[in-house]
Amino acid sequence: MQTIIDQITATLHTAAERGQPLHIQGGGSKAFYGHPRTESAESLDITPYQGIVNYESTELVITARAGTRLSEIESVLREHGQMLAFEPPHFANTATLGGCVAAGLSGPRRASAGAVRDFVLGVRMLDGTGRDLHFGGQVMKNVAGYDISRLMVGSMGTLGVLLEVSLKVLPLPVAEKTICLEMNATQAIKQMNQWAGKPLPISAACHVDEQLSIRLSGAETAIRAAQTQLGGESRADGDTFWQALREQTHPFFKPATPLWRLSIKSTAPEYHLPGKQLMEWNGALRWLACQNDQDNEGSRSDNAAHVIREAAKAAGGHATLFRGHHHATPVFHPLTPALLSLHRRLKQQFDPAGILNPGRLYPEF
Repeated sequence: MQTIIDQITATLHTAAERGQPLHIQGGGSKAFYGHPRTESAESLDITPYQGIVNYESTELVITARAGTRLSEIESVLREHGQMLAFEPPHFANTATLGGCVAAGLSGPRRASAGAVRDFVLGVRMLDGTGRDLHFGGQVMKNVAGYDISRLMVGSMGTLGVLLEVSLKVLPLPVAEKTICLEMNATQAIKQMNQWAGKPLPISAACHVDEQLSIRLSGAETAIRAAQTQLGGESRADGDTFWQALREQTHPFFKPATPLWRLSIKSTAPEYHLPGKQLMEWNGALRWLACQNDQDNEGSRSDNAAHVIREAAKAAGGHATLFRGHHHATPVFHPLTPALLSLHRRLKQQFDPAGILNPGRLYPEF
């Protein structure tokens, strides 16, 4: 494996000297996410660097190489009755651990268990100059100063090439059950937030098509007591439903229309925006599937983006054009001048030649 690292390092050195942009390539399952790769960028394939480095099931920690497939990691964890609690979406069977961390996406359990960054304990990475850097470790209380390992989460490969990641894992629930209740969006927002403030074993919530689905996880007795309190009908296809939601194979996601991801306050009222909506995370995550009404100049697309982002901003959050990117519309919510300056300084420190995935996160760097 050291030979692979040496090859990647040599590629980084050569690219930095020539100013040659590099496109860090994993399994390609999330290639649609973020701004398109720079046309002149050469591919840097990380998938050969794969395999589990260390797994201490009794310590609830696993360390794996960035090219390791998520399916392999989750299979090993299941054998020991454990899981990646943030339920990372795969979107394809080629999904890798490096891509999971770089994209920073979490699944249905995020509201109850935490996000990707909450489970990253440490990373090994190569920066834009080829330096082999280690941050964090394999325990929760090992961080002094800046928590660089979690800074890599959601950085889209713009700060460095991930080599290895250490993650905290959790035990699988003893039992799970999904219940379903008929209600509109306003009622669902109220109920989800009320229930989130009570000691209930709720591990996921989703409202779509006037139907609120709640997943209960834990001991059988706790689940029965919760269902008695919440009401609703048991959903026989519960596992399939949450899998389809995580992987975006649910019918809501199938139309080939622009898809917006709004991360806002969970108590924000229902949006009256054009398109169909789906809510997760007790209302803190709102998906908006819009009709593609952009004209040749993209002016309508720009106007729709402005309306959506202003609505998200008013609700204390931000909006991302998750799918269906148009060249005139930024994918990620525009940064304030202060945050933009901070991002530029970080990019300069980790990738002074600007060769790593340029423009994937923001066009400015």
